[in-house]
Order: sequence, then C-alpha cells, then structure tokens
Amino acid sequence: MRRPLCNAGRPNLDFGRGFYVTDLREQAVSWAERQSAGRGLESLLNVYELDIDRVRVTYRCLRFEAYDEAWLNFIANSRKGLQPWQNYDFIEGGVADDRVVDTVNLYLLGMMTADVALERLAQHLPNNQMCLLSQPLIGECLRYIDTELLTDMEHGKEGV
Repeated sequence: MRRPLCNAGRPNLDFGRGFYVTDLREQAVSWAERQSAGRGLESLLNVYELDIDRVRVTYRCLRFEAYDEAWLNFIANSRKGLQPWQNYDFIEGGVADDRVVDTVNLYLLGMMTADVALERLAQHLPNNQMCLLSQPLIGECLRYIDTELLTDMEHGKEGV
C-alpha cells in the first residue's frame, strides 16, 4: 500500500480509526500472516520509513510507555466508542492483542477491577503499535519503501 489512508480502518480500535504500523518486524510478520491465513492469500509486508522526530515536533502525539492505568482507560474508552483519540494525530503504545484482550474485556464488563487488570497486564511485555490518525501526517512523515512477499521460513514454518 503505497498511499495509506488514515480513516479506512474499523472504528473503536485501540487507538482509533487510523493507519497502524509497528517498529517490530516480528509483530508485523505475525499480523500479515493472520490477515492472509485461511484465505489462500500470500502474506505481504509493507515496509515504511516514519520520520518520528518530525511527527513528535509537528503533530499532536500521545505515547503509552506501559500497560498502565492510562493505557487501560484509553483502550476501554476507545472500545466503548467514546473516541478518546480524536484530539491526537499520532498515538503509540502497547497492543490489546490476544495476550491481553481477555483482561481488557473483563475490565470493560465490570468483572475485574482496574487494580486486578493492571496486575495481570504487568505480566506482559507490550508489543508496539503506532496509529497515524492524520492524513497530512501520513503524507509528510511516512515514506513507502517496499512490499515484501513473506516466505514460510519467516512465518516460523518449515518448508515442505
């Protein structure tokens, strides 16, 4: 995807309706594999360069350093449809993936207190996601590099 759009994603995701990227290759490969699994599609990885210094100086940014109370409340509010991301152009932090989503959901349902949820979340090292919520930011700070066809070896599978 040479020219990504910031508003093409689903609403109520972790950090809002934006274009999501990561600086962790293993995480990106895993996501690409999940998207193509069961569809008979090849796994592709789009590679970009993000001018993070320009992003941080020019745009409204929010960064979560850990799975903490601020992160938990932000994710909960996003999933409730409250759109806490509307005042930002760029948000970075941990992913509410399969490892942590059960905890987040139990917290959302009121079946777990914030203290218990945070205790559970502290056991996980966060992955990293960056949500680009502004089309001007994408146009000015994100540069397409390449699209890679992922092989079975990159997926952690042995060839036949």
